[in-house]
Amino acid sequence: MKALHMASFTLVVVGALNWGLVGLLDFDLVKIVFGSIAGVDKLVYILVGAAGVVLIATHMQDCKICSKK
Repeated sequence: MKALHMASFTLVVVGALNWGLVGLLDFDLVKIVFGSIAGVDKLVYILVGAAGVVLIATHMQDCKICSKK
């Protein structure tokens, strides 16, 4: 479960940084890095979305603050 959490966290950070760059500079880093390979940029976006869902679903058991009773 720790590996899934770390992979999800990494993908969510990549997605957040990419959206920050898109918002501030209109620069899509994922499309620049993976855009030359057909469909890979879309796959990265799907994986980032799935990682967000995993973090939402597992947040209560992983978060030290939220799991305190």
